[in-house]
Amino acid sequence: MTTLAFDEHGVDVVYEGTEFRLDKELIEDATQKGYYDVTDHEVLQMVASNPNLQGEPRRIGDIVDWE
Repeated sequence: MTTLAFDEHGVDVVYEGTEFRLDKELIEDATQKGYYDVTDHEVLQMVASNPNLQGEPRRIGDIVDWE
Protein backbone atom coordinates (compact mmCIF):
# COMPACT_ATOMS: atom_id res chain seq x y z
CA MET A 1 0.00 0.00 0.00
CA THR A 2 1.14 3.54 -0.75
CA THR A 3 0.43 6.48 1.52
CA LEU A 4 0.77 10.12 0.45
CA ALA A 5 0.79 13.05 2.89
CA PHE A 6 0.73 16.45 1.17
CA ASP A 7 1.91 19.81 2.50
CA GLU A 8 2.86 23.12 0.89
CA HIS A 9 6.49 22.00 0.37
CA GLY A 10 6.05 18.51 -1.03
CA VAL A 11 4.76 15.02 -0.32
CA ASP A 12 5.76 12.48 2.31
CA VAL A 13 5.45 9.01 0.78
CA VAL A 14 5.34 5.53 2.26
CA TYR A 15 5.74 2.98 -0.54
CA GLU A 16 6.05 -0.74 0.27
CA GLY A 17 7.34 0.13 3.74
CA THR A 18 9.89 2.69 2.56
CA GLU A 19 9.44 6.31 3.61
CA PHE A 20 10.73 9.19 1.49
CA ARG A 21 9.95 12.76 0.49
CA LEU A 22 9.12 14.23 -2.93
CA ASP A 23 9.89 17.95 -2.89
CA LYS A 24 7.60 20.45 -4.59
CA GLU A 25 10.26 21.32 -7.19
CA LEU A 26 10.79 17.67 -8.13
CA ILE A 27 7.05 17.18 -8.66
CA GLU A 28 6.83 20.35 -10.78
CA ASP A 29 9.80 19.26 -12.91
CA ALA A 30 8.39 15.75 -13.40
CA THR A 31 4.89 16.90 -14.35
CA GLN A 32 5.71 20.22 -16.05
CA LYS A 33 2.86 21.75 -14.03
CA GLY A 34 2.57 24.04 -11.06
CA TYR A 35 2.62 22.11 -7.79
CA TYR A 36 -0.93 23.06 -6.78
CA ASP A 37 -2.30 21.94 -10.18
CA VAL A 38 -0.83 18.42 -9.93
CA THR A 39 -3.28 15.71 -8.83
CA ASP A 40 -2.83 13.03 -6.20
CA HIS A 41 -3.18 10.45 -8.99
CA GLU A 42 -0.25 11.98 -10.88
CA VAL A 43 1.94 11.82 -7.76
CA LEU A 44 0.88 8.22 -7.15
CA GLN A 45 1.85 7.35 -10.74
CA MET A 46 5.30 8.85 -10.11
CA VAL A 47 5.77 6.50 -7.15
CA ALA A 48 4.15 3.21 -8.17
CA SER A 49 4.42 1.45 -11.52
CA ASN A 50 0.82 0.18 -11.59
CA PRO A 51 -1.07 2.16 -8.96
CA ASN A 52 -4.66 1.42 -8.02
CA LEU A 53 -6.27 4.77 -8.89
CA GLN A 54 -9.56 4.84 -7.06
CA GLY A 55 -11.96 7.76 -6.89
CA GLU A 56 -11.67 11.10 -8.58
CA PRO A 57 -8.24 12.74 -8.82
CA ARG A 58 -7.79 15.70 -6.47
CA ARG A 59 -5.55 18.71 -7.08
CA ILE A 60 -2.88 19.31 -4.48
CA GLY A 61 -4.22 22.86 -4.25
CA ASP A 62 -7.55 21.41 -3.07
CA ILE A 63 -5.87 19.10 -0.56
CA VAL A 64 -3.39 21.56 1.01
CA ASP A 65 -4.49 24.70 2.85
CA TRP A 66 -1.86 26.99 1.31
CA GLU A 67 -3.46 30.42 1.42
